Amino acid sequence: MPSKAAKSPLPSSGYSTTRHKKRKPPTPFAVKPIGAFYVFFGANLLAAIYAPIQDCDETFNYWEPTHYLMHGYGLQTWEYSPDYAIRSWLYIAFHALIGSFRRLLPFSTKVGEFYFIRYALAFVCAICQTHMFRVINNTLNPRIAIFFMMSMIFSPGMFHASASFLPSSFAMYTTMVGMAAFMNWRGGLKTAQGIFAFAIGGVLGWPFSMALSVPFLFEEIVLAFLSSKDALIDVIMRFTRGIVAGLLVLLFEFIISGFFYKKMVLVPLNIMLYNIFSEPGKGPEIYGTEPWHFYIRNLMLNFNIWFILATLALPLFTLKKLFSRSQQEGGTITGLRSVIFMTPFYLWLVIFSFQPHKEERFMYPAYPALALNAAMSMHILLAAFGDSDPKTLVGKIPAKLKLLLVSMVVIASIDVGIARIYGVYTGYSAPLKIYGPLQNGTVGNRGDSVCFAKEWYRFPSSYHLPNDMRAKFVKSEFSGLLPGQFSEAKTGFGFWSGAWLTPSGMNDENREDMGKYTDLHTCNFLVDTYYPDKPAASLLEPHYILDEGNWKHLACEPFLDSRTHILGRTLWLPILPFVPEKYKRRWGKHCLLQRRTRS
Repeated sequence: MPSKAAKSPLPSSGYSTTRHKKRKPPTPFAVKPIGAFYVFFGANLLAAIYAPIQDCDETFNYWEPTHYLMHGYGLQTWEYSPDYAIRSWLYIAFHALIGSFRRLLPFSTKVGEFYFIRYALAFVCAICQTHMFRVINNTLNPRIAIFFMMSMIFSPGMFHASASFLPSSFAMYTTMVGMAAFMNWRGGLKTAQGIFAFAIGGVLGWPFSMALSVPFLFEEIVLAFLSSKDALIDVIMRFTRGIVAGLLVLLFEFIISGFFYKKMVLVPLNIMLYNIFSEPGKGPEIYGTEPWHFYIRNLMLNFNIWFILATLALPLFTLKKLFSRSQQEGGTITGLRSVIFMTPFYLWLVIFSFQPHKEERFMYPAYPALALNAAMSMHILLAAFGDSDPKTLVGKIPAKLKLLLVSMVVIASIDVGIARIYGVYTGYSAPLKIYGPLQNGTVGNRGDSVCFAKEWYRFPSSYHLPNDMRAKFVKSEFSGLLPGQFSEAKTGFGFWSGAWLTPSGMNDENREDMGKYTDLHTCNFLVDTYYPDKPAASLLEPHYILDEGNWKHLACEPFLDSRTHILGRTLWLPILPFVPEKYKRRWGKHCLLQRRTRS
């Protein structure tokens, strides 16, 4: 990999002094990488402990197959049927190995395995965040690195994405590593490492995340054509090394998933075919569509001021280049680098805003790019706001007043982010708390059924059901396709036969299969939610919680009523006398019920 400027020019960005060999003067914004790691890991660890599961896909498509590999049973979605094969078993196997390591340690429980996997995800995410932080600190500016850290640790979006067991979260990890490789020109271009990182995220995580690498690849090609013939050859060689490394990952995925599905299958290709080339009446759109501005509203909730700053990055940089009186921060190539750094977020937001089917997790891979854009915008604004020239309007503002104004904005953003995080935790964490009575082994018997009716999508995972208890579904008003059970048959080699045996009743059209339901009378336990003043119960959705003649309350936790005012659903609001009644949060209760035995 060449490192000489004659072969591969290494222009600095608009914020870098890489071309100068003078040591940077000390800055009050400098934070050592180890300190950054502790901060990132601490924030991620809180998420691993307290963050609710926001998407039932996380439970049914990832926690349940992992539980199947580790314990021999679990719930199976149609995506894992060999007829469709759009989920990677290699991705699942890695997490199963982590969870199995916890089983070797003392005092192992299934809930302990669940949280141990979450802790591991939090640790990996912190490593990736620290790596990108270090590169931003060295390549751009220590102040930009600090703002990058702040947008990461105080944003509700990162709170949920950091320790989520989702391919989009995994792709977010590899995006940080890949972006850091492309941004870091110290010691030579690291194109091959960047391509490899994005390939890992695309193959094991989500194939579409590789689109985030396009601006960086474009940059290299442009610079190669502006340089010598040798530079173009070097680019081709770096691209080739990165692509070959990515193909090796794809080969590994092909072998492992092929072993489980017992057929030749390219899971990343199947994912793209399903999402892009599905026939009418199929594809992701059947699970709902959203307007083009869905992600704008969602990112405002999850990043507040940081999202606004991220969208302003390119306009602010353009104005800076047009009106800055200083020409010391580079010419055409340095401007190109800064634009390249900002482009991935815009590219991702535009592409996915025009997709009919939208989900919050689809934004996860672009969160690092959003945080980088926001940090660069904040740096530009503070540089302009810090102008001390008395001839300018900004220069006439006292320095202490400027500091006060900036501090108020940043602190307000942090407060809103924390209020959102705590509001989501207090409102929706009940499904992770109610299974405590089952954990001590004194309630229920081995193999009992824990049933779910209208609350099927709030089931956290089979890790929360000890003693070989099984999750079952009871018919409710829902009329789509529910998960089935992985087959526990012992055929072939006797290893995970349920992964390659074709299950019955599966389809990719969300058509209901009545074979997925069990009779209510076979249920030993039942999970239900009740909201006061809710409309009268229906035949398929009675108020089980109120039927105390048949069901005993084992554990109940408060659950936020959707009829709460939007402000109360958006943020945590304290229970204080001066808070108007209409803004106060309204509550239901989420309960684990046990069938009463008849004497």
